[in-house]
Amino acid sequence: MKALFIACDQALYDEVQQCMKDLGVRGYTSWEEVMGCGMATGEPHLGDAVWPMLNSAIISITDDEHCWRLLDALRALEAKNPKLGVRAFWWEVGGTL
Repeated sequence: MKALFIACDQALYDEVQQCMKDLGVRGYTSWEEVMGCGMATGEPHLGDAVWPMLNSAIISITDDEHCWRLLDALRALEAKNPKLGVRAFWWEVGGTL
């Protein structure tokens, strides 16, 4: 099992959700308004007068196959929208309660 954390520009939130739906990734928790700044490129997304944009975030616990397929879809989405930005991070997780 994998935990997949996705951060994206708010403008891409619906497209990320559509990727998840298309691939059958059903379980997730999301935050529609989060702030942040990338490590290397892009502008901060702080929701203030200087940096008005915001990000959205999603975490999903899924099996390995769905994780890899979703990562591939997110890479394609990022390639089509390099100025907006999509980042995803994954790690191994144990069972559920």
